[in-house]
Amino acid sequence: MTDDASRTTESPSVVPYLNLLVTMVMFGSAFASSKVVVGEMPHEVAAALRFGGGGLLLVVLAVLLRGRSHRIDRAVALRAGLVGLVGVLAYNAFFFWGLSLAPSLDGSIIVPVLSPILTTAALILMGRERASWERVTGLTVGVAGALVFFLGIAGEGAGSTRLVGDLVFVAGAGCWAAYSILSKSFLTGADPLQATAWGTGAGALGLLVLAVPAAGEVSWASVSGLAWANVLFLAVGPTAIAYLFYYRGLRSVSPSTATIMMFTVPVFGSVFSTVFLGESFTGVQLLGTVVMLGGALFAVVGRRPFRRRSAPEPAPVE
Repeated sequence: MTDDASRTTESPSVVPYLNLLVTMVMFGSAFASSKVVVGEMPHEVAAALRFGGGGLLLVVLAVLLRGRSHRIDRAVALRAGLVGLVGVLAYNAFFFWGLSLAPSLDGSIIVPVLSPILTTAALILMGRERASWERVTGLTVGVAGALVFFLGIAGEGAGSTRLVGDLVFVAGAGCWAAYSILSKSFLTGADPLQATAWGTGAGALGLLVLAVPAAGEVSWASVSGLAWANVLFLAVGPTAIAYLFYYRGLRSVSPSTATIMMFTVPVFGSVFSTVFLGESFTGVQLLGTVVMLGGALFAVVGRRPFRRRSAPEPAPVE
């Protein structure tokens, strides 16, 4: 009786963190897996395949779980779709474009670290968050780390493609920041799974439209089994499964705690890119990464990392 009771009391505090941890592993794996796919087909097609399949799975998931969630009306569904055009269509257009030009290792650092920095900076400029000394200091340190990171790329003498690709990743991080802000404005109170399904579906349709001109360039017969396996994995793992586990985790864990766990994505992403693709950092890039990550964490959570909030944040798209 005692053991059963202890399991019952411990489960709510442990399971949500495990759900979020699975989400972060999935998000981190998306960079290396996507890099494999863009190596064999245009980045527009790769993005459309991932989110075409992932969006379909999320819609099916939302239908199956509709009894456990609140239905959203047409106005909210429309707003979710418009937000999805920013967070899925625009973000992933830049994300996969960047992967076609730069190592996945760079994207796994730039996107998840710069996105919260840009979000926090924008909210301060808009007057929606207070410019406390913690936030200003963290933003300053984070930007300094980003500059060091880019100096490390420019100094390695590997040509301009990598630097251009990393700048495209920055644009993607900017799209994700805009998506986060728009979601907070337009989707507060909406069911997370239903809103995510509508937004992902709308964005996936946009990606399919962008992919049509490039689809004719693909020699489908020569696409390897490894590439198709990664397309399937991206649709199921980092998209459908990751969103489901994030949705489940946020039912019991505050969004601020989930944000902190998001900073593990660069760690998982770096491991996958290094182990499976053989990519590596320069010493200067590693220094910039540490400084940028520390500044971002301090800017976002300050000295009160586990303060609970009432409204959940939207699940991120990777």
